[in-house]
Amino acid sequence: MSGAGKSSALKILEDLGYEAMDNLPISLLPNVVDLALTEDVEHENPALAIGIDVRTWNFQPDVIWETLKAIRERADVDLKILYFDSANDVIARRFTETRRKHPLARDAQVMEGITLEREKLEKLRSIADHMINTSRLSIHDLRQMLFEKFERGQSGGLSISIISFAYPRGLPQSADLVFDVRFLKNPHYDPDLRPLTGQDPSVCDYIKSDKIYEQFWQKTSDLILTLLPQYKKEGKAYLTIAFGCTGGRHRSVCSAEIMGKLLKKNNYQVNLYHRELSQDK
Repeated sequence: MSGAGKSSALKILEDLGYEAMDNLPISLLPNVVDLALTEDVEHENPALAIGIDVRTWNFQPDVIWETLKAIRERADVDLKILYFDSANDVIARRFTETRRKHPLARDAQVMEGITLEREKLEKLRSIADHMINTSRLSIHDLRQMLFEKFERGQSGGLSISIISFAYPRGLPQSADLVFDVRFLKNPHYDPDLRPLTGQDPSVCDYIKSDKIYEQFWQKTSDLILTLLPQYKKEGKAYLTIAFGCTGGRHRSVCSAEIMGKLLKKNNYQVNLYHRELSQDK
């Protein structure tokens, strides 16, 4: 969808080592794929990120669908279709704030263009491998999500992301496992601990003093350590574990930090991300 973040995503993927092209005429896509496979000497496995929306020259959903279907059936190509979406009011606000015209609403209201675009894209939306709704995503969240799923040069095995977050700001969209730690003692109500975060040892010590903490943590860590080998066995490459609390600064951060240390100790690749703390910077 126009205004849903495709251009930002292409820039992020370019930073990750993809050759990014926006609004490439769909008729040229097979040739570009062939060229990348035969002439990219820099990468053993070349990677392309192609952006398509209703502005693409000669945009015809049926033709695009058939082209993507043919490429997906090739043995030498691993095709993933990402569909970027956002709530109608969010898209309308983005066009209003940037004073840009919606490509399908030149002489009409923005919402009319959004409605028409949804109709045109429905067929392509139905075949997407990944649905990414950017309504509540910051650019940092989007970068984190794409980094987790599409970073190049992974060393193999299961790559794990651990995220801390605040429930009032919504669940992380990429989360596979979510643990609510709002039942634990809240350092927010201690004047000395409130300005600190869950990365501070004194905050974690306060949280650990909750009488239920030890039992909760033992069961949670046992569960995760039991599941991870099974995910790995099934060929899962990425897993996101999220811990949430009210403010996203104390209990969830402490829990994510402790889990990260535990998994690293067990030789897992771990990427730690504190969503609310990053937004404060």
